[in-house]
Order: sequence, then C-alpha cells, then structure tokens
Amino acid sequence: MEAIAIENMRFGYDANPVLEDVNLTIDEGDFVSMVGPNGGGKTTLIKLLLGLIRPDTGTIRVLGGTPEKARVHVGYVPQYFQFDMRFPVRVMDVILMGRLDRHPHWGHYDRRDREAALDALSHVGLYEQRDQPFNALSGGQRQRVLIARALASQPRLFFLDEPTANVDPAAQDELYALLNELNTRLTIVLVSHDIGFVSSLVKRVVCVNRGAHVHPTSDLTGQVIAELYGSDIAMVRHDHKCEARGRENLSDRSDRSDQSDPSHDC
Repeated sequence: MEAIAIENMRFGYDANPVLEDVNLTIDEGDFVSMVGPNGGGKTTLIKLLLGLIRPDTGTIRVLGGTPEKARVHVGYVPQYFQFDMRFPVRVMDVILMGRLDRHPHWGHYDRRDREAALDALSHVGLYEQRDQPFNALSGGQRQRVLIARALASQPRLFFLDEPTANVDPAAQDELYALLNELNTRLTIVLVSHDIGFVSSLVKRVVCVNRGAHVHPTSDLTGQVIAELYGSDIAMVRHDHKCEARGRENLSDRSDRSDQSDPSHDC
C-alpha cells in the first residue's frame, strides 16, 4: 500500500511557485530521506503532507486519505522545539502531549494514554528518566523525548525534520540506530542536509528543489548532487568510520558517472 501518493501537484505563495509538477510515491514500510537546498521546498512539502496547507492543483493522498484525515496516524518531530527551559515540566508530561489529539476537549489523560507514553519511553531507552525534569536532560536525550512524544500517538507514518541538527555525533549514532529499529514497524520520512550519512541509512532519497525526484541511494552520484544544489557540496560522515566507508562508496559511484568524488576529510 502507498503511504504517500502525490499527483501533478503545484503550490505557491501568492504568484511565486514553490513546488511544481510534483509526482511522488512512497510505499508503506519505506525509509526515505528528503534532501535539497534551502528554499527548495522541503518544509513546504512537509506542511502539505501534514495537511497544514493545501495544494493549488493536483492531489495528495496520505495513508489512503486526505492529509487532514490521516493526521491522527502521523507522527511529527520538528527541527526546533519551542520551550522555555525554566518551565518545570517532567519528561512524562512532554510525552503525554503526543496524546492530546485523543482529547479534543482537554480531558484528563487516562490509563491508555499513560501506557502509550510509557511504551514510547521504553522504545527510546528513557523509561528510567520518566519523572526527571525535561530541562535536566542532554541534547540527545531531549531529542529522543521528542521522538517518544510523536510515538505516543501510535503513528503509522513518521516525519522527522533535521532530528540531529542540535546533537553531538555520538547522539546522532544513537538516534539513527533508533530510527532503523522503528522502521521495522513505521514508514519514515527524514528531512536532512547530511547527505553522506543518510545515504548509508535510508533506502531511497527524495531530492526536492521546486520538483521532487526519487533516487535509490546507490544512484546518489556527484552529478545528481551538483544538479540538485547547483554545485558540489561536502558529503561528510560524522562517525569514526567516515574515511573508510564514505570515500569508498562515493568513489565507486563517481567512477560510474565520470564525476569527481565530492567527499572530503572528516
């Protein structure tokens, strides 16, 4: 079954087109990364898939229905979490926010809500921290709490916008390992600028720059990247195996496309 199906979609702000002639299919169970230059339309495309805005023309189907109807089955982890770090909120309180859609009239959380929240905390390895203040956690732990908050809604489709933007390399590795495990039961769309890293993690890459084009990670060559971003960019691995794995894979691909290797030292 298709998790996402977009046909002949166009969207613009006023008279300025942001996305044009977009045709895209993502199957259930897939793990894809959405990449592209700033201003290329990635954030706008996510908003369209979440039903926050509507296309000017064309159709969008999410989990077989409209984005608005599918939203209850979609988990979303934003790049930035607007939160006053002085506010005394517990980890469990943050997780339970993921259950608010079950309580349109702001009723009290029930047993099912708390069970879902605790199950989500267990999945991200933070069960023991459930009663700790949110502001006492490390950056990587806070990001895992935000993932747990989205998981508490028990989604079928998961969107993450630059989830590793504000965490250190060790926390990045932990997050990507977690996402690999979650992909066994969820469809995942990951927005990231870290092309070198996600190319070894995801199954396919959706290149967004006014349009949207899907590439298997094996086809992510220097030529494709140059066409997407307008010039060669660094493809950097952030773990200790960067030089051994990143360069080997990219040099193989560039041999096939007669392009120079766009990777650099870590």
